[in-house]
Amino acid sequence: MLPVSLPTPGPFTDGGSNNRQAALTTDTDGVSIDYMITPDTTRQYLTLLTAAARFDELSLRDALASMTGTEEPDGPPPLGRDEALELLALGELIARKASYGRQLAVRSARARGASWSEIGSALGISKQAAWQAHSQWIEDQAEQHRRDGVSGMDPDIADAARRLAGEPGTEN
Repeated sequence: MLPVSLPTPGPFTDGGSNNRQAALTTDTDGVSIDYMITPDTTRQYLTLLTAAARFDELSLRDALASMTGTEEPDGPPPLGRDEALELLALGELIARKASYGRQLAVRSARARGASWSEIGSALGISKQAAWQAHSQWIEDQAEQHRRDGVSGMDPDIADAARRLAGEPGTEN
């Protein structure tokens, strides 16, 4: 596990360091807490852009280290266990954030009159598959709100989203 203390509230900070890993590590009054970096724990602290930048950095270092081997003194060090797990968690976080952004873009396209055929074409899938994925996302958002009463879509917003989604054969 990585030693991380979560700031409350606010994002991870780097304390003026040029080290990107420091941006994922905070220290509050010298107290560190063992904390596993997961998609859920970093979701609110990392934007898609910052998660992608860190993912790229770790991926590149991992690829370079595997090409040069661990014996190369001038090569980058291989990822440690915690960094390998961080790379995995960041990949999942990026996928989740991209998926959420995709559904927001689908909703935006529908609001501007795009048909499900057009949306499916833009996504490289059938209109039925596009509609099903978006409808499932709406239901997931509604369920999330039912569970915690805060996140996701409240009943009125979910109903409006369902009306906007319509059916695959509808143009508006």
